Amino acid sequence: MKRILFSLLLLSCFSLCQAQVPSGSWSGTMEVQGVSLRLVFNLSGESCTLDVPDQGAKGIPAEASQTSHGALRIDIPAINAFYEGYQFGEKIIGTFTQHGVSFAMTLTQGVPVRKRPQTPQLPFPYTAQEVSFANGDAVLRGTLVLPENYSRSTPVCLLVTGSGQQDRDETLFEHKPFAVIADYLARQGIATLRYDDRGFGESTGDVIHMTTEDLKQDAAAGLALLRERFDCVGVIGHSEGGTIAFMLAAEKKADFIVSLAGMAVSGAQTLLAQNRHALQAAGLDEATTDRYCKALSETFDAVKDGRSLPSPAGFDLPTALQQNLAAVQAQLGTPYLRFFVSLDLSDRLGDISCPVLALNGTRDTQVDCTVNLDALRKGLPASPRSQIVPVEGVNHLFQTCQTGEAAEYSQLEETISPKVLQLLADWLSSLAR
Repeated sequence: MKRILFSLLLLSCFSLCQAQVPSGSWSGTMEVQGVSLRLVFNLSGESCTLDVPDQGAKGIPAEASQTSHGALRIDIPAINAFYEGYQFGEKIIGTFTQHGVSFAMTLTQGVPVRKRPQTPQLPFPYTAQEVSFANGDAVLRGTLVLPENYSRSTPVCLLVTGSGQQDRDETLFEHKPFAVIADYLARQGIATLRYDDRGFGESTGDVIHMTTEDLKQDAAAGLALLRERFDCVGVIGHSEGGTIAFMLAAEKKADFIVSLAGMAVSGAQTLLAQNRHALQAAGLDEATTDRYCKALSETFDAVKDGRSLPSPAGFDLPTALQQNLAAVQAQLGTPYLRFFVSLDLSDRLGDISCPVLALNGTRDTQVDCTVNLDALRKGLPASPRSQIVPVEGVNHLFQTCQTGEAAEYSQLEETISPKVLQLLADWLSSLAR
């Protein structure tokens, strides 16, 4: 019996080594810091592309091969990653590795479709035009949506995305919130321009040395384009885009602004709150959480003051948290994070004279609703045309939710709460009265 079993094992191994690279689309999900991320490999012989639909990325070049021990290997040099796994029947079981960190991931054939009922579908009762504008060497390409019977007096909104490179629809987990907003507002007689972030999608521009200031200047170039065709030009910014909206308003470059979960407190304070929440959600005890946040706070202060960073070994932290802090300190060497940590709008809010609509979700775990809206109430000049509104029961993406955690974003079918869309349209329409 043992001899027969051994022969079967040899046969199985031999068959595996002789297997060919599979064809077609294969998809899998991996868990990254509590968030599910789907990958889709499109295989055709040794040629391959990678799609990351949850991040709006498509057609990333890859190379597929069969290793000497019979595994499928897919190399994705552009993101310093590879996948390796064995095919067992209708599944490929393996790991996805990026920057030396590995995640278990099983691939199955086909591309599962998530329900996103709010995503606009043809035909549209409005016109969409492809446009481009430039900020120095960066060329930003986007979509200008024009409602029926528009004119120079039609209000128009520039849509500015949150942190991280995103497409013009702000696609995340196949949700397209900016497409939903543009569609809804067009049906209410309001024009919009949304664009791919620099260095992403169809836009070009340096992303290695960029800061929030560069992104603000990109948005300012978009406003300049709109002023050639419209008399009332404003900004709708989400998350970091909301912060950029405040910056533009303080510089008198917008006639009105809407902040959706915009950061009004400092970048350092926001990052500290996010890290504290993540550590608590991971189950760390209060004392350890406090020590890590103290280390992080001192790190941020050192960056702002131009001093040497504190040693991760000096805070009585577990080895894993010391390594995490060291990684954070390495990331703080980038121009973007150095600028972001030092960014503080407290001395600019008083310069804003245009109407402001600020919306933050009460279940937002990324940009705290109470802290940021309180900062706006304190810092913005009083105006009967401005509104500062906490939106009950929605998360950072303004989805109606249960927990507000990032892991919930992909599980919800709602892209953006209808009551938020109505708030937007009502306020924007009131400006024309």
